[in-house]
Amino acid sequence: MAAPAVILLQNIEKSYVTGKQALPVLKGVSLQILKNEYVALMGPSGSGKSTLMNILGCLDTPTAGRYILSGQDVSSMEDDDLALVRNKEIGFVFQQFNLMPRLSAWENVAVPLIYAGINAKERQERAMAMLARVGLSERAKHKPNELSGGQSQRVAIARALINNPSLILADEPTGNLDTKTSIEIMDIFSSLQAAGNTVVLVTHEEDIADHAHRVVRLRDGVIESDRINEKITV
Repeated sequence: MAAPAVILLQNIEKSYVTGKQALPVLKGVSLQILKNEYVALMGPSGSGKSTLMNILGCLDTPTAGRYILSGQDVSSMEDDDLALVRNKEIGFVFQQFNLMPRLSAWENVAVPLIYAGINAKERQERAMAMLARVGLSERAKHKPNELSGGQSQRVAIARALINNPSLILADEPTGNLDTKTSIEIMDIFSSLQAAGNTVVLVTHEEDIADHAHRVVRLRDGVIESDRINEKITV
């Protein structure tokens, strides 16, 4: 039985209006990503990849076309409904980590559980378990300014996983890290995919994209190529 589609984009268009002009950024993007796939999304500046990432993450809606996320049409949802979908279905990992400076590592990981209505005891237990999964149990009580860049990104990954989302969406997750730490973080994403997670990685770095099993390239608002990464044996 084929894996279900986590992401199904059907002829997605996105335009931004400036004055009386409509500026088309995405010009009919169709894409399917199945459960447990590991996909890198690439493209030069102005290709539309950031706009596409925002749509994939339910941070923006398309001007035309349909976006089906885990069987649910989110193309024209209102902001409040999109926020609920984001918290339940999508785990975000950003280049800047986006950790709350006054909270400890485990408290940062537990933040999405507050919005999900989980009680304090269970929040801590689940956050500690997730930190263990990314190899950071011993830093659970440390605040972000006491963590290295790599440790901060591990906290961010643990936070992204805490609600067991359908999709992990990582935007330039190694952009602020040195080469050795970048490789360690990419190894975590590979292990997450091996454990059954669906990962979409947005990057402009070829060596980072090489970790993904499939590479989708955008140019001028359309998909230029969509290929399997033959360097990796799945």
